[in-house]
Amino acid sequence: MPVTGDGQTLHAKGVPMPEQLTAPYGSWKSPISSDLIASGSTRLGHVTLDSGNLYWLESRPTEGGRSVLVRRGPDGVVEDVTQPDAYVRTRVHEYGGGAYLVHGDTVFYSDFANQMLHRKDKGDDAFPISPELTIAAGLRYADMRLTPDGRTLVAVQEHHDGTNEPINSVVSLPSIGTLEPVTIALGRDFYAFPRVSPDGRQIVWLEWDHPNMPWDGTELWIADLAPDGSASNARKIAGGLEESIFQPSWSPAGLLHFISDRTGWWNLYRIEVDGAITALAPIDAEIGQPQWVFDMASYVFLSGGRIACVVNENGIQRLGIIEPGIDIISPLDTPFTAFGHIASDGDNRLALLAGGPDVQMSVVLIDLSSGTPQIEIVKRGNETEIDTRYLSPAQPIEFPTGGGLTAHALYYAPANRDYVAPDGELPPLVVFSHGGPTGAVSGELDFSIQFWTSRGIAVVDVNYGGSTGYGRAYRERLKGRWGIVDVEDCANAARYLVQQGLADGNRLAIRGGSAGGYTTLASLAFTDLYGAGASYFGVADLELLAKETHKFESRYLDGMIGPYPEARDIYLERSPINHTDKLSSPMIIFQGLEDEVVPPSQAEAMVAALKEKGLPYAYLAYEGEQHGFRRAENIKRSLDAELYFYGKIFGFAPADEIEPVQIENL
Repeated sequence: MPVTGDGQTLHAKGVPMPEQLTAPYGSWKSPISSDLIASGSTRLGHVTLDSGNLYWLESRPTEGGRSVLVRRGPDGVVEDVTQPDAYVRTRVHEYGGGAYLVHGDTVFYSDFANQMLHRKDKGDDAFPISPELTIAAGLRYADMRLTPDGRTLVAVQEHHDGTNEPINSVVSLPSIGTLEPVTIALGRDFYAFPRVSPDGRQIVWLEWDHPNMPWDGTELWIADLAPDGSASNARKIAGGLEESIFQPSWSPAGLLHFISDRTGWWNLYRIEVDGAITALAPIDAEIGQPQWVFDMASYVFLSGGRIACVVNENGIQRLGIIEPGIDIISPLDTPFTAFGHIASDGDNRLALLAGGPDVQMSVVLIDLSSGTPQIEIVKRGNETEIDTRYLSPAQPIEFPTGGGLTAHALYYAPANRDYVAPDGELPPLVVFSHGGPTGAVSGELDFSIQFWTSRGIAVVDVNYGGSTGYGRAYRERLKGRWGIVDVEDCANAARYLVQQGLADGNRLAIRGGSAGGYTTLASLAFTDLYGAGASYFGVADLELLAKETHKFESRYLDGMIGPYPEARDIYLERSPINHTDKLSSPMIIFQGLEDEVVPPSQAEAMVAALKEKGLPYAYLAYEGEQHGFRRAENIKRSLDAELYFYGKIFGFAPADEIEPVQIENL
């Protein structure tokens, strides 16, 4: 499994172990600083291979979080494709995804400033090809594809008029000029994955309605596509209210493939010429993913009828190949255990986002021309080399939880080559509750976890019931039970580690962002297990969320709580803001003031309650930040502040020089 490029080991072999110092957990000095994470890390996204060129997106914290399209040519030269004032990001569904498309020497992209589609030909400035706007960001586009002749672009469109719920549709528009789009599909609440057949005569897409989310149930539709971009004879060919279809794709031979969870697992299927649906290499594992953003990909076509795919089995991901006529997925030997977007050149090369135990999520090229995969790491999320003796590998654990069931998590022990703890001391433990909540955590190298473990603080990253990667039944444990199952599983993960002698039961904290922030707040309100908590743009008031959040998630809670307002009593019962009398733990809260997913009113209501109750708390709010922090200075400040806060609460002194945080009521 040769690795070329910069894919060398991260530390020199045979370096002697330095003499270790004895210091309390939490006070160890670490090279994994908040500056390294905030300014040295680049969020990488959406890879593409086209005409020998490799493309990817970089979200750069030092440029205000601006997302830039980057290209590496066949000559190895890396350059920004988009202009210095361009910000490649779409706000369809607010979470975006599918913000650019490459066709030869031409790039199409959505510009964040006005949400208009732009075209940039090689050597020329970009220019808009979508119609002028009457309302700022009123027409948004995502998930673009071209017809084979390159004349027509199809995309998902989202229309905002400033008053009503946005209208989603599938449209076509000329690839040059600003003519009004032609509507292909309209009338359903949501659309995704418009894909044109190789001969340009047909188009498929996914559609679904409230209250379903795309992982609950979607429908796959097909229509005849005319040269003018209009469609006719639309009909449903798969899916339904309780079948989640994901990533429809046409093979080079013109056969339609898609992923479905009709067996309880997201597996791959093909529609034959006679209309029969064939399962390809069925497996009790997941090939699909929760569709939080557009244009996701878990499989791609290679030469000779082969298909490369990402398989998630019991929370661990691997790369595999499906050979024609063979009903198994043959694993590829790679050092990676987590994957993002995957693309191919249609021949023998794969481009993907991938990470492993000692490799951050990176842009990777894999050449399958020979019997052994030739792997090149092209761009790391963080180029800083860290001795692996400062790193803590993920250890998958299973632990007993409510109802006689088993839940899953990744445990990270404290690790630092320079320090040991005093005899008899147990480390503080921070429980990570992931966002979504329909999502999952994976075990690739993540400096935002190693930040804690290298300072002597244990971490458990919990894939609570409702997480993906373990089949539909596990994913649906959260149905009607959000705020119960997730809270219970996080608590039981912490209790399990305390019982194993791996954590100090008197120094337990819980943290999370967005939905993970809700689990954090609910855990602090409904259990007395934790000594502290950190909420990043977390949900405090479920009723307020049901009333105020954006369209994509506006009925998400119907499935996880109950229909609103019919189930209003349950919303009130499970909202931490209504149970502040039960709070007994200090808390630090972080919030972006331009967040439209979880508005600042949520954080402000919790802060007011903490102030009235007299509990120690800190509140950090950031101008210009939305749902998730993108600016380096705010990422750094948040990490430092959270560490400072835990130190004050749990009685350890961080080795870092940190600007003090104002903690009220301390």
